[in-house]
Amino acid sequence: MARIVLIRHGQTEWNREERFRGRVDIDLDEMGFRQAEAAAQRIAQWEVAAIYSSPLKRALATAGIIAKRLGLSVEPLDGINDMDFGVWQGLSVSEVREKYPELFDLWRYSPQRLKIPGGESLEDVQNRVDATINDLAARHENETVALVTHRVVCKVLLCHLLGLDNSHFWQIAQDATAINTFEVRGGIPTVRLINDTCHLRAL
Repeated sequence: MARIVLIRHGQTEWNREERFRGRVDIDLDEMGFRQAEAAAQRIAQWEVAAIYSSPLKRALATAGIIAKRLGLSVEPLDGINDMDFGVWQGLSVSEVREKYPELFDLWRYSPQRLKIPGGESLEDVQNRVDATINDLAARHENETVALVTHRVVCKVLLCHLLGLDNSHFWQIAQDATAINTFEVRGGIPTVRLINDTCHLRAL
């Protein structure tokens, strides 16, 4: 059995401004660093054998704080990179709503049908993330590993683990530094924890 601790990165300025981030490489803000410190303290309860991260700064910074607490190094992993939002990257929600009204309606009401120009669909994200998780579960049999990634990746992966298609994307909550856990035994996943943010109460 492999146990996966899945963590969304800490807050960035663009989270607060509600901009589409995607592959734009922005760092954590002050609150994001504090959230990562709190998450690290919580994750220290598990005997984590390895920590993997999306290669983007906001995830690497979060993972680095957790890894320091655990005495580990961080291994970047392209398979858990954020969704490529194509022409939407860097735009605010209001800008996307104004420039791409039909596509924005799909994003809000039928996200599983959306293919962003120059970017990915949720199915694209799911396929690469599933392949990455299968590889990690086989590589870390009888171990616990931590993955630091992004909201879209977490939501798509959790939908898949729960047997839901991507039409349920908006029914999965993922707050900054949310902690999720699941186990893979004989190729079958069992979700144990979703969107746990108890470590942020003091903040």
